[in-house]
Order: sequence, then structure tokens, then C-alpha cells
Amino acid sequence: MGLDADKQRKHPLASSFKFGFEGIAAAAAKERNVQIHIGISIFVILAGFIFSISKYEWIAIILSIGGMISMELMNTAIERAVDMYTKEYHPLAKQAKDIAAGAVLVFAIASVMIGLIIFLPRLLAWFI
Repeated sequence: MGLDADKQRKHPLASSFKFGFEGIAAAAAKERNVQIHIGISIFVILAGFIFSISKYEWIAIILSIGGMISMELMNTAIERAVDMYTKEYHPLAKQAKDIAAGAVLVFAIASVMIGLIIFLPRLLAWFI
């Protein structure tokens, strides 16, 4: 066993958090879609403060943001694992990537709907 294995055995929780943050940082640095979701999340959080949304609306927003970024991270992990396995075209590799992207799309649509339910009436009231 190497030094890293000894450290991980002594501090497994700390290592788990460290690896998790490293994964988030790597995706945020290199993945355009993660960067887009982080940018939109900041905008939505600011809108939440501007419009003084309720506690339950904040819960929906936090779950949407957390779920959306988590889905993007899982999609990225699946894409990287598939790419590591094969660089050549394979129909199952394509399906794995497409299905993961589809999961992200479903959650994105649901998140947009939640955002519209929360913010559209407030935006309309502002302009009408």
C-alpha cells in the first residue's frame, strides 16, 4: 500500500470531501455545460434575493440547482469513462453517452419549469 492509501484509511471522510471538491473543480474548469449551469445558478440565486422568494421556493431552487449540477457531473463522469474505454465509435458507447445526456435534458426541462413557476408571475407583475 502506498502513502495515499494510508492517508485515505486514516481520514476517509476528509479524503472523500477532498476528492469530491477536486471533481467539482475539474468539471467547472473544463466543462462548458457545468460553467453554464454555474452561471445560470448565480443568476437565479440573485433573482431569488431580488424577488424575495419564499422559503419553499428557495427549497425548490436549491434542489433544482443541486440536482442540475449533479446531473452534469454524472454525465461528465460517464462520458469520461466511456472515452477511456474506447476512442473508436461503438453503438453502445454512443447510447451510454446519449442516455446520460438525456437524463441531463430531462432535469434541465424540469428545472426551467420550476423557475418559470416561481419567477414568471413576479416578472410579469414587474412589467405589467
